Amino acid sequence: LQKSGHTVAYIGDGINDVGAIHAADTGISTNNAADVAKDAADFVLLEKDLSVLADGVEEGRKSFANSMKYIFITTGATFGNMLSVAFASVYLPFLPMLPKQILLTNVLTDFPFLTIAGDNVDRERLRRPGKWDLKLTRKFMITFGLHSTFFDMVIFFTFYHFFKLTGSAFQTIWFIESIVTELIIVFIVRTRKPFLRSRPGRLLLISSLFALVVTLCLPLSPFAAELSLVPIPVVQALVVAGVLILYTFTADLLKVLFFRWNGDSN
Repeated sequence: LQKSGHTVAYIGDGINDVGAIHAADTGISTNNAADVAKDAADFVLLEKDLSVLADGVEEGRKSFANSMKYIFITTGATFGNMLSVAFASVYLPFLPMLPKQILLTNVLTDFPFLTIAGDNVDRERLRRPGKWDLKLTRKFMITFGLHSTFFDMVIFFTFYHFFKLTGSAFQTIWFIESIVTELIIVFIVRTRKPFLRSRPGRLLLISSLFALVVTLCLPLSPFAAELSLVPIPVVQALVVAGVLILYTFTADLLKVLFFRWNGDSN
C-alpha cells in the first residue's frame, strides 16, 4: 500500500504486530496490548471502541483545515499590506499610517486570527483528507494580496485627491480600512462556500466583533490624540463603508472562483 502511494495506519496488540506497527505511517495499539506493541505505536487507544479512530481522523482534518485557513489569511494579508506600503511610500508625500497605528492594527487583528484554531469547519471539508499545496498557497497569496492592494489604492486616491486629506485624517481612514478588511477576509477565507452560507465559530465571531467595535470607537475615545486618530465625518465614513461593501462582495466572489479554477471548490 505504501509503495502504491497510500498513507497506511496499522492497529495491533501483539508481539507479532510490532514490525507492522513500526513500519506503518501511523501505528496504533490498545491499552491492554503487549508492552512492546504499545512502545512501537504512535497512538494507544484507551477506550475499547474503534469509533475513536474515526473521531481522531475527523479532528485531524479539522486541525489541518483551520491551519490552512490561517496560512491563507496571513500570507494574503501580509503580501497585500507589503504592496500597499511600498506603493504608498512612492505615491504619498506623508506616512499613510504611523508605526504605533500599525502595531495597534496587528494587535486588534491577531486576537481573531488566533481563534481560527477552534473555528467550525464545513462538513464538505471533512469528506477527504487535506493536502499541503505550496503552489496553491502562493497563488492565493498573490491573488488576494493584489485584490487587497487594489482597494487600498482606491482609498488612497479617493481620500488624498478627492477629499484632500493628509496627516491624522488620512491615517485614521486607512487605519480603520486596514483593520476592517482584515476582519472581513477572515470570514471570507474560512469557507470555500459563499461566506454567508457557513457558520463561524462562536469565539471567532465574538473576538472579531470586539475588534471591530474597538476600532470604530478609538477615533472618538480619550486615547485618540495619543494614537493620532481623529473622528471621521459622516460623508467620509459612508464612502469608506461603500468601499468595504464592494471589497466584501468582490473578495467572496474571487474566493469562490479561485478555488473552483484551482480544482478545490468544496
